[in-house]
Amino acid sequence: MEQPIYTTRAHVFQIDPTTKKNWVPASKQAVTVSYFYDSTRNSYRIISVDGSKVIINSTITPNMTFTKTSQKFGQWADSRANTVFGLGFASEQQLAKFSEKFQEVKEAAKLARDKSQDTVETLSNHSQQESGRDTPTTNQASSINGTDDEKISHVDPEAAVLQTENEHLKSAVEQSNTNAKKWETELQTLRENNARLVDALQESSANVESWKKQLGACKEESDTLREKIAELEVQCNEADQEKQNNSQLSVRVQELQTELQEKEQELENLRKQAEIIPQLMAECESITAKLQTAETRNKELEGRIEGLQLDIEDSQQKQGNMKGELKKFMDMLDGKIDELHEFRQGLSKLGVDN
Repeated sequence: MEQPIYTTRAHVFQIDPTTKKNWVPASKQAVTVSYFYDSTRNSYRIISVDGSKVIINSTITPNMTFTKTSQKFGQWADSRANTVFGLGFASEQQLAKFSEKFQEVKEAAKLARDKSQDTVETLSNHSQQESGRDTPTTNQASSINGTDDEKISHVDPEAAVLQTENEHLKSAVEQSNTNAKKWETELQTLRENNARLVDALQESSANVESWKKQLGACKEESDTLREKIAELEVQCNEADQEKQNNSQLSVRVQELQTELQEKEQELENLRKQAEIIPQLMAECESITAKLQTAETRNKELEGRIEGLQLDIEDSQQKQGNMKGELKKFMDMLDGKIDELHEFRQGLSKLGVDN
């Protein structure tokens, strides 16, 4: 009866049978991968089951090699299954532990094979020795029957042949009895193993039924949880919408509070201005009186300005007349200067002549 000796969890892959390059996932999620030891056959297997489907059933032989292709992935080839299995682990430690266990199981399988070969060789040598023991008897019988002329006259040939056949029959019967005992032992062992397997199968069937019920209950619970999750998601979305609306309303309230403070400040300013309105009215009346006085003075000044403008025009006219007379005087002065210059030149000429 097989017993698990090591169990881990990993994602199972198989090589693509067509391309021999790409990996095809054999499980949708991480599944249980176990090493099993069969004490009756003295053999080791790697077994993995996904639900009711067996995805790995690989008997380990001494010729197999487990190869680490990455930090979390390893593979080995199974010539009996005509495929390559790959395992993806969650951590490097799990991969290292699985690789070490593979090497241990491989060495144990090698020792088991060597032991079985030694047993076969021992049985073969034993059978050869038994056959070697029978050969001298035959030779002796032949020697008695046809080689020694003196003994031929004293021994009956038919009796010698019957004795030889009798010995062969005895050895055959003993060998058959021995084989029958071995077969009975093996048959009893097979019956016991069969009974154990039947019990294990019944127990596994009961476990499968229990697991099916548990799976159905888990599915129902999962569906219920999914519905609750969907309802909670809807409620969360509504809550998020309410939070968003509340945040918008908070921003709007802050804006309105700011506007209200500004309006209150304006109202306060208007109240202060309303308090100084009578003073401003008095100042305005005073300024109006001053303005009227200024207008009156302005009219008086305008009259004076008009008089001054008339005076300026008269003075400009008189100045123009004076400029004309002055120009005439200058012209006359220039003429007198020219006459004096001519007179002076004449005097100079008279002096030179004298």
